[in-house]
Amino acid sequence: QVQLTESGGGAVQAGGSLQLSCAASGGTFRQSTVAWFRQAPGSAREFVAGIFRNTGRTSYTDSVKGRFTMSRDNAKNTMYLQMNNLKPEDTALYSCAIGSRLILSTMRSDSAYDYWGQGTQVTVSS
Repeated sequence: QVQLTESGGGAVQAGGSLQLSCAASGGTFRQSTVAWFRQAPGSAREFVAGIFRNTGRTSYTDSVKGRFTMSRDNAKNTMYLQMNNLKPEDTALYSCAIGSRLILSTMRSDSAYDYWGQGTQVTVSS
């Protein structure tokens, strides 16, 4: 059983920065695809960024490219999401996820992931 614990959310003004962390316990973090998703009130959960398990390929949704950077530290079983130049539309509950069997073409689909964190709130004011 894998447990994921996020931290680093909070409230910032537009243009500010936050770094989210997600620590994993149990499972095989190094061999897993890791990702961040977000969900705003009244909206569906949205893929934000992910790192594919085999190639280390990083993928971002278009709206965060150039502003967000995802990374992972396999020695610490931790993934990160550095968020710069935050905008009010980035306001959401951010959740980390791990999947050990998904293929590259499904990396943006939340149904492909096996384990989820509880979520951390990010609020950006204008």
